[in-house]
Amino acid sequence: MKITWLGHSGFRIEIGERRLLIDPWVTGNPVFPEERRAEAIAGATDILLSHGHFDHINDAGAIAKELDIAVLGKPELAGWLEQQHGIQATGFNNGGTVALGDVNVTLVSATHSSSAQSEAGPVYLGTEAGFMIEHDSRTIYFSGDTDVMADMGVFEELHHPEIGLLAAGGHFTMDMRRAAFAAKRFFNFKTVIPCHYKTFPLLEQSAEPMRAALPGVDVRTPEVLETIEL
Repeated sequence: MKITWLGHSGFRIEIGERRLLIDPWVTGNPVFPEERRAEAIAGATDILLSHGHFDHINDAGAIAKELDIAVLGKPELAGWLEQQHGIQATGFNNGGTVALGDVNVTLVSATHSSSAQSEAGPVYLGTEAGFMIEHDSRTIYFSGDTDVMADMGVFEELHHPEIGLLAAGGHFTMDMRRAAFAAKRFFNFKTVIPCHYKTFPLLEQSAEPMRAALPGVDVRTPEVLETIEL
C-alpha cells in the first residue's frame, strides 16, 4: 500500500483496488501546494470524511463532483454534502462497515465535535469519527480528530491495526505526548504517522516527542505529498 500525506489531516491511500482520499483539504491549506492539486486527487475512487469542520470537508464536494466519486461519512454529514453539492454520498455509522471493492472500511468512534458554519450559525453534522481500513489482512487506523479514548482498546482487540495515522497536533486534538500514550497503551502498531500538526503556529511543529516516546515503533514523518510504501 502507498500512503501520501496531503498536509494537516489529509491522506491519499492507495490500497488494494482503491485510491482513497481522507479529509482532503487542499484549497486554503497553508502547507499544501495548490498547484499540485491534480496530482493529489488523480484517480481517486472514494472520499472518506471524519467530521464536518472546514479543514476536513471544504474540498470534498468539488473533488467528488469533478471525479464523479462518492463521499462517505456519518449520515448527517453525507446527507448534507449530497444536498449542498448534488454528489453521491454514503452515510454509515459507528461499527458499520462498507465494502469498497476489495477494501473494507469500518467507521469507529472519536471524541471531538462536528459542525459547519452557515449564515444561520453552526450546522450540526453528526458526531466525529475515525476509520479502520482493511485489505488482505492488513489494517490502517485513521484516528480522525480525537483525544485518547478507552474505546481504543476495543479497536485493537477487534481490528489489530498495524499502521496508525494519529492526530497529534494538540489544542484541538491529542498532542504528541497523548497520541504516543494512546499508541503505547492501546495498540501494537508497527508504523505510526502523525497528522493534524505543523499546519498553524497554534499546533505542534515537531513529532520528536512522539518518536522519543515510542521506541521500537517506526514513526514516520513524511513531507507534504511525500509517499510512503508499506
